[in-house]
Amino acid sequence: MTDYDDTVNEFDRQEAAGNGFEPRDGAAATVNDMLNAGDSGDEGGLVIPEELSLLTLRDMVLFPNMVVPLHSPKQSAVQLIDDLAVAGNRIVGLVAQKDPDIEEPTFQDVYTVGIAGIIRMMLKMPDGVRLMVQTIGRIQIVGPIQTSPYLKARVRVVPDAPLLPEAAIEVEAMKRNIATLFQQMVTLSNNLPDELQAIPMNVTDPNLLADLVAAHSPLPTPEKQQVLEEFSIEARLKRLLSLLSREIQVLELGSKIQSEVNSEVGKMQREYYLREQMKAIQRELGESDERANEVEDLRQKIAEARLPPEAEKEANRELERLARMPSAAPEYTVSRTYIDWLVTLPWAKSTEDNLDIPEVRRILDEDHYGLEKVKERILEYLSVKKFKTDGGLRHPILCFVGPPGVGKTSLGKSIARALGRGFVRMSLGGVRDEAEIRGHRRTYIGALPGQIIQSIRRAGSDNPIFMLDEIDKVGADFRGDPSSALLEVLDPEQNSTFRDHYLEVVFDLSKVMFITTANMLDTILPPLRDRMEILEISGYTEEEKSEIARRHLIPKQMQEHGLQEGVHIEWAKEGILEIARGYTREAGVRNLEREIAAICRKVTRQFAEGRTEKVLVDREAVVAYLGAPRFQFEEVLGRTSQPGVAVGLAWTPVGGDVLYVEATAMPGDHTLTLTGQLGDVMKESAQAALSYVRTHAEEMGIPPEFFRKHDIHLHVPAGAIPKDGPSAGVTMVTALTSLATGKPVRKALAMTGEITLAGRVLPIGGMKEKVLAARRAGIRTVILPARNRKDLMEDIPEELRQEMTFHFVEDIQSLLRLALDSEEYPGVPAEPVGAGDARG
Repeated sequence: MTDYDDTVNEFDRQEAAGNGFEPRDGAAATVNDMLNAGDSGDEGGLVIPEELSLLTLRDMVLFPNMVVPLHSPKQSAVQLIDDLAVAGNRIVGLVAQKDPDIEEPTFQDVYTVGIAGIIRMMLKMPDGVRLMVQTIGRIQIVGPIQTSPYLKARVRVVPDAPLLPEAAIEVEAMKRNIATLFQQMVTLSNNLPDELQAIPMNVTDPNLLADLVAAHSPLPTPEKQQVLEEFSIEARLKRLLSLLSREIQVLELGSKIQSEVNSEVGKMQREYYLREQMKAIQRELGESDERANEVEDLRQKIAEARLPPEAEKEANRELERLARMPSAAPEYTVSRTYIDWLVTLPWAKSTEDNLDIPEVRRILDEDHYGLEKVKERILEYLSVKKFKTDGGLRHPILCFVGPPGVGKTSLGKSIARALGRGFVRMSLGGVRDEAEIRGHRRTYIGALPGQIIQSIRRAGSDNPIFMLDEIDKVGADFRGDPSSALLEVLDPEQNSTFRDHYLEVVFDLSKVMFITTANMLDTILPPLRDRMEILEISGYTEEEKSEIARRHLIPKQMQEHGLQEGVHIEWAKEGILEIARGYTREAGVRNLEREIAAICRKVTRQFAEGRTEKVLVDREAVVAYLGAPRFQFEEVLGRTSQPGVAVGLAWTPVGGDVLYVEATAMPGDHTLTLTGQLGDVMKESAQAALSYVRTHAEEMGIPPEFFRKHDIHLHVPAGAIPKDGPSAGVTMVTALTSLATGKPVRKALAMTGEITLAGRVLPIGGMKEKVLAARRAGIRTVILPARNRKDLMEDIPEELRQEMTFHFVEDIQSLLRLALDSEEYPGVPAEPVGAGDARG
């Protein structure tokens, strides 16, 4: 530990008083003799002994030719000085510790290269011993002698290596660079006195220059030790030059940062001073200040916003509070933002609906093909609004339910365009925080209104078309249930008094026309589902897809790819139909649009490479551009060629699909095994199907011992996909009967329907999706429950009814006569006996 000022001041005081310093008992004369010898300045013939006592240094590296005051509070240092005085020796070894936190270092804790020094003065104090030491040369520890009470070692003197003539020029160059860098470092550093810049000008010896520069540079202890351990002058100068260059870069960067900070602080002080001057000038001229202008501007906006009484009262109350508040107060910005939200909301701004019914119909037909149910509902709403002139009209809350890609979201935009209203959309997929609907209370930092109020402000009117997308994918967690918050928003009886947590005033949502979209209804909260008018949008037929592609998808993709109809490309009807039939199997048209875009890209590339002839996209061109068709019809024919396999139809959230039911028998003790990741309802249907077949085995010609001597395994492929529902009952009973009788199911035949143990076939839902799935798979004959006949007439297009054959059955016997490929079952009449209402 080093304390220059205290040590030097104490030496001066004692010298002026003429006092000496008393060492421990028995050592006074020797110490005084040593100090007197030091004062004489006679050091002729001084030799550094081969054995030296070592004084360890913390956070300090000494170099030769220095006079340094030292202070050590350790008792071992006092013992070392007393022993030197007794021995009449004033030369000590000075080595740096590797870790300054070690109180009693060993030889492993100190560096092996240090400095030999002569003790010029010594002063014992209550807090330890203080020394004035003159360093004389480098030493290197050869081996230890003792470790207690202090370190003592054998050393060898390391003299300065002579400068070789051939290295003189290089040494001189490095010496000049070091001198320049050191002077630059003194200039940049606030901790180095300017007098140090004289060192390079007055020292010519390179060894002395390197040691002095290293000693006075603000380098870490390990780096200073590296310079001390370089015995060659060339290597020492190179090492020092590298360390100084890096230190200069650090100091320059620090200086730059400090300059930027000072500049910014100075700018802020200048702006504050000018602002205060401006306020003083305005007061002298009788002008109002900026803050008063801001308050008056807000007051004017409140008057112009036509706020309801409750909102106006709250806005004026907050404005008065703002006027009394200092602009630097934390609450100032909160109040200012709150007033801005109140005055910018469209409290009394409405758009006028387009009540020209034919024009609205034209716009809806222009934007979307088909979707007649939705279009009819919108036209009915406008007709009632046009016809009813007195009183208000309750806006419907519509919910479009259908598979992805059928145009639910784009239909909302089209409705807004047809009605002449603004359109805003909020995606509810993954929303789990109730505050997304109702907003945060103003007590929270950074609070804002919910997305409902934010979207109304973006719309700029109080009667926009507000689309809540993916309402079936709303989640719930510890932050609340957004579905419950939507109960008020989507209730026409309550949303006229909607109160956002941030605004804390009533906002009327009754003029907003809310439209929600969903892929399935099962995940929607039942009370929320009850508040909405459900409009199901089924998948498209191949003809509808072709027409949508011709009217909308192809023009859109041609425009995006820079192609012109009739100039670069021409689309044949069979080519479009081939894309929809062979390359897509979906309820919507997203994949169809992707395939059309792929053809447009390839055609664009051909013209970019020099083609000049127009491209005709027919069936052969589609195969050339897109490769072999991905979906073939041969799969159904191949899989139903053996007994025990039947084709069923299923409804999924993304449209309909075909499923295969496979039954096999093996010797065993009449157990039933079900595989294919079936749900409970589907397992019960399989049990019911087996029970019916076993009960009527004799009527069907099945041997009585078949079920007693065989295990039955019923499997529904695509085992990774969960399956459930009762509509596969007819398929399972057909597969089991086919297996037991050995009669295969008729080719290209699919079926759907729920069964009972009494042999009845019950109606099912999702019929259009299932029929479209059958057609996409190449199936042209479908067996349906008799009570679904009216659904067929309402939901299935006329061209599809003409193209496909539909059989309606009321019981399982009629089903088996139609399904099994046997001469014994010639068929049933086309008209079933009795037809009721279809069940959803």
